[in-house]
Amino acid sequence: MGKEILLKYGCNPHQKPARIYMKKGELPIRVLNGNPGYINFLDALNGWQLVKELRQVLGSPAAASFKHVSPAGAAVAAVPLSEELKKAYFVDDLELSPLAEAYARARGADRMSSYGDFIALSDEVDVQTALVIQREVSDGVIAPGYSPEALKILKEKRKGGYNILQIDPSYQPEEMETKEVFGITFEQLRNNVVPDFTLLDNIVTRNRDLPEPARRDLVVAMITLKYTQSNSVCYALDGQVIGVGAGQQSRIHCTRLAGDKADTWYLRQHPDMLNLRFREEVSRPDRANAIDQLLLDGDSIIETGEWERLFVEKPRKFTEEEKQSWISGIKGVSLGSDAFFPFSDNIDRAAKSGVKYIAQPGGSIRDDLVIEACDRYGMVMAFTGLRLFHH
Repeated sequence: MGKEILLKYGCNPHQKPARIYMKKGELPIRVLNGNPGYINFLDALNGWQLVKELRQVLGSPAAASFKHVSPAGAAVAAVPLSEELKKAYFVDDLELSPLAEAYARARGADRMSSYGDFIALSDEVDVQTALVIQREVSDGVIAPGYSPEALKILKEKRKGGYNILQIDPSYQPEEMETKEVFGITFEQLRNNVVPDFTLLDNIVTRNRDLPEPARRDLVVAMITLKYTQSNSVCYALDGQVIGVGAGQQSRIHCTRLAGDKADTWYLRQHPDMLNLRFREEVSRPDRANAIDQLLLDGDSIIETGEWERLFVEKPRKFTEEEKQSWISGIKGVSLGSDAFFPFSDNIDRAAKSGVKYIAQPGGSIRDDLVIEACDRYGMVMAFTGLRLFHH
């Protein structure tokens, strides 16, 4: 596969020359199409590790949608998509394989953040998955293989310039990894711990009932956190991420950000949102943006008259009371945190978005107050003893 790949530039156009290369042996990746850049490869390699570990632990096809070195969404094909979610994810007109369903879920977690994503897929890409990718705005994809028909479809994307990477699924990196900052080399043992069900054995709350679907969702959350820029908090349901809060300096800000995304994900399934009558010429990205604006700030579309460009008929603006009433219907959400909760306000915020199950490392001097808050809400919380910072 070669020892190096020359890149157009690094993180920014003025940072050149740039390349990726192997100190020993050959690269485990091949460029089948396109001209991927520095950040594309960072997203691709982080995304591949995430979906490989989801596949390894949960045994189902997995997908991730990466943007700026953090997942916007990730999922396994564990639960069939409901008709409502198919419509919310804009795939109700397609036949979906398990891998295609996994990507539809990963992309649908946060369609705003997934715009222009780099896709990671755990299995050989089939035609059904390629057809889902074909219609989305995306920078590229990495997978262990592609069927000939799927590869043909993807090579036609972006006027023939779509980035397609193939990775050797048997590749194992060196145990020690290095990174240079300001001309100084950092070295550490790579984070080779794969979060699995054994991390959920230490339940510290009065409620100890942790059903299998919640155990699966907590594993999805923890593996996702392992590849999310810290601080980070992840909400998951039905085998998919529904909200990620990444890269915040305060944990409560992570919890709020992820919770707000989870709320928006659920609000998109409201009948009024599913039955919006868009004009035929309105593109998929514009439809996703319009729904987001309606939910977050309906005035910006309705009162300015912008709605006339987008919709056949004037949409109805949600009141805050209607939003909260609908959000109160979401139940059984799982939440993972990459480090301990220092205050119980995180639990209060999580409860507003239907969180019932939590996995976090523990180890705060206020663990007792956090446990008390979980007990007030009847939540189940496991202390994993494993911090998952990623930088």
